[in-house]
Amino acid sequence: MEIKKATSYREQVEKIEQRGCCIENVDDAVRCLESINYYRLSAYFLPFRKADGSYNAGTSFSRIVQIYEFDRLLRRSLFSALEEIEISMRARLAYFHAHKYSPIGYLDASIYSRSHKHQKFLDTFNREVGHSTNVPFVKHHLDCYDGVFPIWVAVELFSFGMLSYFYADLVLADQKHFASEYYKTVPKNLKSWLRCATDLRNICAHYGRLYYRIFSAIPANIEEVEEKDERSLWAVFLAVRNLYPNPKKWNEEFLPSIKELFEKYSSAIQLEHISFPEDWAEKAIAKEE
Repeated sequence: MEIKKATSYREQVEKIEQRGCCIENVDDAVRCLESINYYRLSAYFLPFRKADGSYNAGTSFSRIVQIYEFDRLLRRSLFSALEEIEISMRARLAYFHAHKYSPIGYLDASIYSRSHKHQKFLDTFNREVGHSTNVPFVKHHLDCYDGVFPIWVAVELFSFGMLSYFYADLVLADQKHFASEYYKTVPKNLKSWLRCATDLRNICAHYGRLYYRIFSAIPANIEEVEEKDERSLWAVFLAVRNLYPNPKKWNEEFLPSIKELFEKYSSAIQLEHISFPEDWAEKAIAKEE
């Protein structure tokens, strides 16, 4: 297949208009495309695109831009929540592991499950150390402790994915204890939620689209999600809720801010595009102890 030729901003606007999109102001549309790649923005037309490539009647450029802005702000809010989840997961795993196996027990291959690939784990960790030699706490442990890092220091170099695999590689008894103690659930559920959070974090970190997206991971045992929506943003959103370390803060701060965002862009977005039910704000309330 031949690569398409490059087009000017005005040609891109004309192409969008020819497909049936209402362009309220051509100059504004050009300025928008100067800042947002045409190919990137085109993904937000997907819910309004017909089989022949044209757009549904009434599709406007300004609405697409509003959806794009909604997605950007939602992504930023979720990324902030994921930061809290990741940091709390580091703290909890480090505390649990240090008290059960000693500060450097994580270096002992025998304490993990049979599926654990210890050399791969060590190689990954050492690679992270190598990338961080100028970070003060890393340099301190390299200079003063012969490069041996206690678990509470080591986890600060773990990525979200590495944290997820670290938990999944614990022996089953440890998985059960940790999942019950900190998340009031069972290992199968926790591992699936962590997978969802890891995927979401990677999408958010690369400014990927959340709106009208089908996710790869399925969060287990979330009763508010119907089977047809198990790969939706709604399902992933509830996995984030279940992992969030402070249910009270989720209910009193995070959830209201998300509700405000939805209300601000209510004229542009459609809840069915992200599989959120009409009463999503009530269903998304976290259980407080």
